[in-house]
Amino acid sequence: MKVADTGSALREILKNSSAPRVLVPTMGAFHPGHLSLMHRAREIAGPGGSVVVSIFVNPIQFDRAADLAAYPRPMARDLAACEIAGVDVVFAPTAESMYFPDRSVTITENLLSRGLCGAARPGHFDGVCTVVLKLFLLTGCAAAVFGKKDFQQLAVVRRMVRDLNVPVEIVACPTVREADGLAMSSRNTRLTPVQRADAPRIRRALLAAAALDTPAEIIASARAAIDTSPLARIDYLALVDAETLQPVAEIHRPAILATAVFYGEVRLIDHVTIPAGQPPRKGDIGSPLPLGS
Repeated sequence: MKVADTGSALREILKNSSAPRVLVPTMGAFHPGHLSLMHRAREIAGPGGSVVVSIFVNPIQFDRAADLAAYPRPMARDLAACEIAGVDVVFAPTAESMYFPDRSVTITENLLSRGLCGAARPGHFDGVCTVVLKLFLLTGCAAAVFGKKDFQQLAVVRRMVRDLNVPVEIVACPTVREADGLAMSSRNTRLTPVQRADAPRIRRALLAAAALDTPAEIIASARAAIDTSPLARIDYLALVDAETLQPVAEIHRPAILATAVFYGEVRLIDHVTIPAGQPPRKGDIGSPLPLGS
């Protein structure tokens, strides 16, 4: 496995390889959800292709300086995990090598990014689109693998690729969860034991609400179940169309029930899909994925 810390070093590593490349963009602090993306990338690349994992805590997508400063960065552990997962190249640049001091170009998506996390975190998806496009260009990847947990990010990236004719296939992988249903996230390590014990209520609240009939009932049920905890503070809770991400008053097409919840300074996101006329099973909280499987 080779490691590059600048764009020029990455190009030097890749210059003599014509094999198809599959990118897994990450901010590091790996958990089994990240590893599942690497394994999927390895399957797509096949024995003749290359898997490139980027590890970059992108400063321009953070809206709070404290969140950026607190984001975990266990680089040595992450590199070891990449080695075990069969990654060919790791791109771990510094912010200084990724952005010029006087940079003046930003990629903006103006529809799918307006609500949900976009409304709560101004400029977040400008930062996401800008760094993802840079990573596509720097790696020359044919495909990129993203997790469905960040479903709005996935939708925005797909729209960017469509609208700008970017020749990269976007592959989506299911959310990986702990045994109690909590979506795996690098932020989970920042929860106190009491907060961590309470956090699975997010998933339970969404699943129970999604089995109800009307949008008003769904939103009211999920809000009540989360608000019951004195530890949890809802940032947003919304029911949106699964394709357009616009709010829905009636469920005639697949919809997404999504939320972001603060536990102290830690912000957790989750969602469930509501197929039109087909409520999800209440007991389906997902299965844990063993480390390295």
